[in-house]
Amino acid sequence: MEPGENQLRLLVLGSGTSVGVPTIGCSCDVCTSDDPRDNRLRPSVVMQYGGHTVLIDTTPDFRQQALRYQLKRIDAILFTHSHADHILGLDDIRPFNFRQKDPIPIHASDETMDAIQNVFRYAFIDHEVKTHIPKLNPVRINGEPFDLFGHTVVPVKLMHGKNPIFGYRIGPVAYLTDHSEIPEESLELLGGLDVLFLDALRHKPHPTHSTVERSLRYVERLQPKRAIFTHIAHDLGHARTEELLPAHVRLAHDGMELLVDLPPLP
Repeated sequence: MEPGENQLRLLVLGSGTSVGVPTIGCSCDVCTSDDPRDNRLRPSVVMQYGGHTVLIDTTPDFRQQALRYQLKRIDAILFTHSHADHILGLDDIRPFNFRQKDPIPIHASDETMDAIQNVFRYAFIDHEVKTHIPKLNPVRINGEPFDLFGHTVVPVKLMHGKNPIFGYRIGPVAYLTDHSEIPEESLELLGGLDVLFLDALRHKPHPTHSTVERSLRYVERLQPKRAIFTHIAHDLGHARTEELLPAHVRLAHDGMELLVDLPPLP
């Protein structure tokens, strides 16, 4: 599906947890399922609007995701945090550099940007020959809203265990992954949503991730038109989990597409 003039297309590149599903060496019902929705690459989405493609996180599966979903360009990248399952595919943006010629802006908090520049140090130092390195334009964000291709991006502070990270809101869409808690001041940024993505790792409590039950409580409070649960472990089979969810709450699956109306630009 292609977005219209005042629409945002959201495509789920990956809906799984940090080790992906199937999990290496596991023979549980979900890891051996023949339901393609139970095969989950590491968590990431792209949002396309106004002829631009904005990627959230570069997972270790990014090359596979870009090929699978035939991504043609990346105009900006938003990073939620610096854990391996969210940054380690960054080098694979190089083919987009080759075609687009210009550096790709990457947006991240100071802590996340410092980690990215440490892990990918070779991309941020001067080289005599630069064809073999990602070409990046680092943009440090401090939690204040900023413009991205005509629409406002609102960073939403989340707690990932004891670590503060960012989710992001663009218009009536919010993508929040890897959270164990959403602070009160962040909940106040999340009213009136058409689509709300939330972490929902499993039913059993986890020190750094939300459960299905906890995320359902967030849905009850925030009242989005649709809620999508992501960062899903192999504890949750897609079909049987969705049977127990309210009709407006679904599990994400790789390849899921959503079209959302955006407010018209001035």
